[in-house]
Amino acid sequence: MSVVHLTDIEQLMEQVVAYHPEADTSLIRRAYDYSVKAHEGQMRQTGEPYVQHPLAVAGILTFMKLDVPAIAAGLLHDTLEDTVATQEELEKEFGADVARLVDGVTKIGQIPFKSYEEKQAENFRKMVLSMADDIRVVFIKLADRLHNMQTLEGLSDEKRKKISQETVEIYAPLANRLGMSWIKQELEDLCFQYLQPEACALLKLRLAKKDEERQAYIQSLIQIAQKALAEEGLPGQIDGRPKHLFSIYQKMERRSVSFDEIYDLTAIRIVTDSKMNCYAVLGLVHSIWPPVPGRVKDYVATPRANLYQSLHTTVVGPQGEYVEFQIRTAEMHRINEYGVAAHWLYKEPRKAGGGDAEVFGWLRQFVEWHKDLSDNRQFMDSVKLDLFHDVVFVFTPKGEVREVPVGATPIDLAYAIHTEIGDHCVGAKINGKLVPLRYQLHSGDMAEILTSPAQVPHRGWLKFVRTSKAKTKIKHWFKVEEQKRAVELGRRLLEQEFQRQHLAAELSLHSEQLAALAKKKGCETVDELIRMVGFGRLAPDQVVEHFKGVSELSSSPVDKNEVVVPPFKSPGFFKDGPVTYGGTNNVLMQLSKCCKPVPGEPIRGYITRGRGLTIHSTDCPNFQSLEWEHNRLVEVEWDADVTGPHAVDVSVLTLDRPGVLAKVSSGISQCKANITKAEITTREDQKAVLDFVIEVKDTAHLELILQEIQRVDGILSAKRIRGWASTVRSDGNS
Repeated sequence: MSVVHLTDIEQLMEQVVAYHPEADTSLIRRAYDYSVKAHEGQMRQTGEPYVQHPLAVAGILTFMKLDVPAIAAGLLHDTLEDTVATQEELEKEFGADVARLVDGVTKIGQIPFKSYEEKQAENFRKMVLSMADDIRVVFIKLADRLHNMQTLEGLSDEKRKKISQETVEIYAPLANRLGMSWIKQELEDLCFQYLQPEACALLKLRLAKKDEERQAYIQSLIQIAQKALAEEGLPGQIDGRPKHLFSIYQKMERRSVSFDEIYDLTAIRIVTDSKMNCYAVLGLVHSIWPPVPGRVKDYVATPRANLYQSLHTTVVGPQGEYVEFQIRTAEMHRINEYGVAAHWLYKEPRKAGGGDAEVFGWLRQFVEWHKDLSDNRQFMDSVKLDLFHDVVFVFTPKGEVREVPVGATPIDLAYAIHTEIGDHCVGAKINGKLVPLRYQLHSGDMAEILTSPAQVPHRGWLKFVRTSKAKTKIKHWFKVEEQKRAVELGRRLLEQEFQRQHLAAELSLHSEQLAALAKKKGCETVDELIRMVGFGRLAPDQVVEHFKGVSELSSSPVDKNEVVVPPFKSPGFFKDGPVTYGGTNNVLMQLSKCCKPVPGEPIRGYITRGRGLTIHSTDCPNFQSLEWEHNRLVEVEWDADVTGPHAVDVSVLTLDRPGVLAKVSSGISQCKANITKAEITTREDQKAVLDFVIEVKDTAHLELILQEIQRVDGILSAKRIRGWASTVRSDGNS
């Protein structure tokens, strides 16, 4: 469907009379003359007289077959904004109806849609209400935008892209919501050529190459369908229409497929005389070509929200190609193309407050809300949710509109408002009711964020917040907080070590020697050095050694799993530790108790506050939950010279037979492994579970032990057990 651009007022009036013979064309003539005079001397960026724009807009409105006042308003739509004309003057010259329409269009044109201020939210509400009060306002605005998009060549590339982005985000979805598919499709294709010029040009070229072949293919299908309809005595007018460029591009992007993988580039439309015959034609089409499962859609029985009605089916046509058929009545087709505007055809204009609830139900709701409500949230919920499918618009108690992604939570909203509000968020009230922090916001929600000075962020928030800002702020808070705690912990550790070495702690912590040591270690401040101690990157006795001026480290009792490692013999090597680490000279190190890593399996280190390096296996869930803290992860590897034993838990499932414990214990001993603990539990199903703690050298040693256990008669399975999961299957593989 394409609009014929009118070049003079005579053509315009002829078009109006063609569909409305009794139209008062004198009003149109007077509006045109007024527009010519008001815009005298004004030129468009394209170089043509400005009056050609309102004339083109009025021409688009005649294509929509609107009434005389709407056509007159189209001719005058820019006079209030761009000339010295006033609304009072327009009302005196053309009547209240025309003046109100022009005023409504002017308000829309002045609204900045991307804003969170109360003023912008109120303006948006007024725009929707003006459309609900008289739907012709939005028809004029869409016609205005369509002609602007058709004549963007006089603008800079930056402006073209800006206008196109606004159009594809607002006006095309609005046209779709009103059921005006032809405007939606033309707007999207025009935006496509400016927003994605290379993709658009390539797509046009590929379609042109296949056009002749496609047309021949479609004509053959139409002939088959027409013959079948005639044989069955079913009325029907058949034509084929190519799908518009932007829809093809969207399908390629959505499905991540190439152009050659898009088969249904053309839809065949069959227009029949009744709803009953729509289903009869559908059955006939399916009797000729097999339907594609899941691709039959009935919008006749259940129309879309924008009044669209049609039967859709995709069939496997000749040569195995997919072809879409759309089946509808003539009335359905008219409404599908013109949408809400179809109800002005050959009729006097009707307001949204009229009696046709089925057609104007969506608009009537706005009018009723306007009477009962003083805020905007219901409007945002009903309109913007329809127009913006990927974002949610919510209201603050002050009436500000906030835009957040679909799936966002009160935490996301709190951080969108202010970092301090996010950090201290304890809960939220949505529409007056308390909700969990995991609650997903919906358009139109009135959200009140509850805060407390005592509240701080939780790591668990990272699992459900949606916005990158919220995630970044939460991580930053923990980073700053951990640095503070590391300084406090480092200071306490140094104080204890100074006291143990009989040195004045307070004096030493503020001495020039400590400042010199900080500089020597590459730290900008003393606090940074102390923080290294708190993070476990530097042992307290190393700092004290600098004060004492001795080479030997003071000995101190340590946990068997947490040792102070002597200085490196060479870079990256611990003399008596099981792990090599290319970092500072002395660190605290311990093997994680949750996964109990064994030499031979992949490991990484995590710097734990005050406890140095904690060594985890890389598949440990506890470690994986810490992986986002990249600044505290350390690359480590097993020392090849380590021969010391490592305790592992092994569980054996066996038939409950006499002597089985002795046989299993004997097998473990044969593998030169020591059992430090053994427990046996019998079950009611004549089976027993043997739990051992066994000291092994490495994963190869463990695998050998498990294989030896499974050789014992009556053993059903043998596997390694950890605190979080089993990592060795019954066949012994890890």
